[in-house]
Amino acid sequence: MRLSTKGRYAVMAMVDLARRESDAARAVALADIAARQEISLSYLEQLFARLRRQGLVTSARGPGGGYRLARGADATSIADIVLAVDEPLKATRCSEARGCMIKGERCLTHDLWDDLGARIQSYLASVSLADVAMGRIKAERQAA
Repeated sequence: MRLSTKGRYAVMAMVDLARRESDAARAVALADIAARQEISLSYLEQLFARLRRQGLVTSARGPGGGYRLARGADATSIADIVLAVDEPLKATRCSEARGCMIKGERCLTHDLWDDLGARIQSYLASVSLADVAMGRIKAERQAA
């Protein structure tokens, strides 16, 4: 499974951005996000370049410049963010064309790991940026 630092940090930064978007008339500077979330500024710059290319954020230059969400936090899933900066979530070691065994066969547990990857992908697609920013994930888990 590949949920790397890129994916986790991108989600952290986007949640920070979403929480500040509602009360900020101006764009949010990456340096501010980097300081609040304790993430390297140069690393965030790389992540936000990818997020911008995927249409998840917009940038503004000059005084008061920084980043804004390109669409509402309710319309952005956590899967959108992870996929924008990472490869697709995958729990198997098999490639698309062939299995992971020496002769190209699938391993005995392929379907198990493939299903797990699909469930993780489905869960992250069902959670919006707003859900995380508003603390609804923890509230839902405690209510269950």
